[in-house]
Amino acid sequence: MTRRKLLSALSTLAAVPAALGLGWWMPRTREASADTTGEQTPTITRLSRTDAEWKKQLTPAQYNVLRREGTERPFSSPLNAEKRAGVYHCVACELPLFSSQTKFDSGTGWPSFFDFIPGAIEFETDWKLVFPRSEYHCARCGGHQGHVFDDGPAPTGKRYCNNGVCLKFEAT
Repeated sequence: MTRRKLLSALSTLAAVPAALGLGWWMPRTREASADTTGEQTPTITRLSRTDAEWKKQLTPAQYNVLRREGTERPFSSPLNAEKRAGVYHCVACELPLFSSQTKFDSGTGWPSFFDFIPGAIEFETDWKLVFPRSEYHCARCGGHQGHVFDDGPAPTGKRYCNNGVCLKFEAT
């Protein structure tokens, strides 16, 4: 395939979301996570800070992922190898997000979980790669954590693929 044909095909592919009225420019709606266990989901008070306050509190890597929806390099997080019992918290606001009991090695290079603590995350649709992906954020500070995929283990079949730089582990 020539370079011109490749560029033409890529530009056509990029135009599909626009033709369908989809894309990164679309208004994004957050959906709160539902509790599937039947238990009462705790009410979480939303934390609001200015961009300058976030930049002052977070490292550049944390800021890039949490506030700009970036992604850390795969296999760069020491949390990939964490095997102790405990809880994974949002590094920005300390909200507990995942239990170590739901962590598994997905082989992707990012800490992965098959379930989350009820009420701790919110979902949105991400169109940055042209096709829709389910993105999730901390319910308290709104920080981007990662994406969820349907290729995880039982019992949920989900893989919450989290950026390790966004998490703080607390052993129990």
